[in-house]
Amino acid sequence: MKRFMVGAAAVAALGSMTAQAADFNYGRRAPYTVNQPLNAYSWAGPYLGGTLGYEWGSVANNPTKPSGLAGGLTAGYNWQTGPWVFGAEGDINITGANDTFAPWKFSNPWFGTIRGRAGYAFNNILFYGTGGLAFGSLRAETFGLSESHTTVGWTLGVGTEFGLAQNWSAKIEYLYVDLDSSNFVITGAKNDYRSGVVRAGINFHF
Repeated sequence: MKRFMVGAAAVAALGSMTAQAADFNYGRRAPYTVNQPLNAYSWAGPYLGGTLGYEWGSVANNPTKPSGLAGGLTAGYNWQTGPWVFGAEGDINITGANDTFAPWKFSNPWFGTIRGRAGYAFNNILFYGTGGLAFGSLRAETFGLSESHTTVGWTLGVGTEFGLAQNWSAKIEYLYVDLDSSNFVITGAKNDYRSGVVRAGINFHF
């Protein structure tokens, strides 16, 4: 009988300790499980970044085809609903795109864009399309004379962005940029500039 009483007391004590441990663990439970959607990569929020790539184009009513390196700064904001990502992005770029044919030299010293973005994310991989406003400068030079015009146009593009860590992403992007024509005095013609840009970029997400 004595052994039975001791055994019963031990079982009761063990049950009490188990219940206390369960209560303790419940209070310290992780906020979500591994399979929760909260663990998916988030594209939402503001970001800043930089790009570097190559630009090539053509000038209307002139045989020159400016090309060269292009790099700049980017800023944007994303909204995310499930796998769908929508955003707005702007950038400003300095380029070395230029070309000389006979007495004519044309160059595109800089350009910028303000665009919308829409895409579909497979967790940390985002495929997107983009389009909007473009603006920039076209410069003409001949026989020691030079003339520059800043014009507005449009741009369309596609890209893929990869989430490297929760705060960092890298992208590869193609843009087609069409800057409207202007009357150049030194050429006696309307000249516009159309270009393609392939670039890589990196963004920091806040």
